[in-house]
Amino acid sequence: EEDQWDEVMNTNLRAVWLCMKFEIAAMLRGGAGSIVNISSIYGTKPHDLGAAPYAASKHGVNGLSKSAAVDYATQGIRVNVVAPGYTHSDIIDSYIEQAPELSALVVARHSAMNRVGDASETAEAIAWLCSDAASFVNGAVLDVDGGSTTKLV
Repeated sequence: EEDQWDEVMNTNLRAVWLCMKFEIAAMLRGGAGSIVNISSIYGTKPHDLGAAPYAASKHGVNGLSKSAAVDYATQGIRVNVVAPGYTHSDIIDSYIEQAPELSALVVARHSAMNRVGDASETAEAIAWLCSDAASFVNGAVLDVDGGSTTKLV
């Protein structure tokens, strides 16, 4: 429905755009910076029925980030994306608790590593993208998904 579409777009895409607007302004004043936006594997490979609004919003985050990476590269601003797969969170953990057998099947189907990721693994990827070690990485979408996007055809 239209209300659901608007809510998802406002939460997942417009909010990222608004944050970037202020981040970029501050970085331009400071002379450089690194932005890492959070998307999802659905931004690359939607794989569930009924996920169109969510997938479209995450595709939007990827496109917005890549465009900003090009627009601001010469001003010393890098923009990248981390796209987590299934990662332990309150929502994912509640699904696992409610239906452990089904959850195990979903994880086996989606993750080449046959497990759910940990938030610390996503955080490490974000820290690396922000670091000088990634100084030549710009406009990338880094999947942190245990091989899900590689495994899913």
